[in-house]
Amino acid sequence: MGKRCGRVSDHWVWCGGAFTDGRASRAVRGERARNVKSLSMDALDLMRVGPVIPVIVIDDLAHAVPLARALVAGGVRVLEVTLRTRVALDAIRAIAREVDDAIVGVGTITRAEHFQDAIDAGAQFGVSPGLTNQLIDAAQASRLPLLPGVMTPSDVIAARAAGFFALKLFPAQQAGGIGMLKALGGPFPDVTFCPTGGVTADSAPEYLALPNVACVGGSWLTPHAAVKAGEWKKITDLALEASRLRPTAART
Repeated sequence: MGKRCGRVSDHWVWCGGAFTDGRASRAVRGERARNVKSLSMDALDLMRVGPVIPVIVIDDLAHAVPLARALVAGGVRVLEVTLRTRVALDAIRAIAREVDDAIVGVGTITRAEHFQDAIDAGAQFGVSPGLTNQLIDAAQASRLPLLPGVMTPSDVIAARAAGFFALKLFPAQQAGGIGMLKALGGPFPDVTFCPTGGVTADSAPEYLALPNVACVGGSWLTPHAAVKAGEWKKITDLALEASRLRPTAART
């Protein structure tokens, strides 16, 4: 069976578990796949796939695949499965194996060893609530695209110095929300954010209207009661609403 491929931005194509440049020849694409771009650029491409990255907590492994399929059916392909439960890595492994159109990543990376755990499970990116020297070293060694969390201007300076220009403002609401992102836009015009934490379906459009925001992270797409009851159509409907929050053409 051939590789499943799909265009995710003006020139980047997701194919066979990796980003390739759709404008280049096959030989050039292969060379670029071997010489990965910067970690931050990979993360930025992931952020531009859709307006919302769901923050997913899976308690029951049996829910992993149908939940991912429901989200993908609604147009939400980039899925962050958090390391908050004992089945999280197995859930990532199942989604990576069985849901072809999903781009599954691991959330709540807080230790260096989490990178290898994520790669072994088939994760295609990582998300952390913060950034330390140990996480920076592990990210660079693993080459797993990382979306690191920041909360203050000092955090942004440190992340940028380490080569990260695609960042997660976390927790967004407590960090100042819209006002903080507007304030950060002046001194850091080269940084793009994914605000996460306290973002809702109602507040997401206001965040997405900011020029330094590529997407938002949120848990409202996977309400616990709906997941527990196996209400996959409800999940798909929520994903459809989220995927339409802002046209792709506006995220340039």
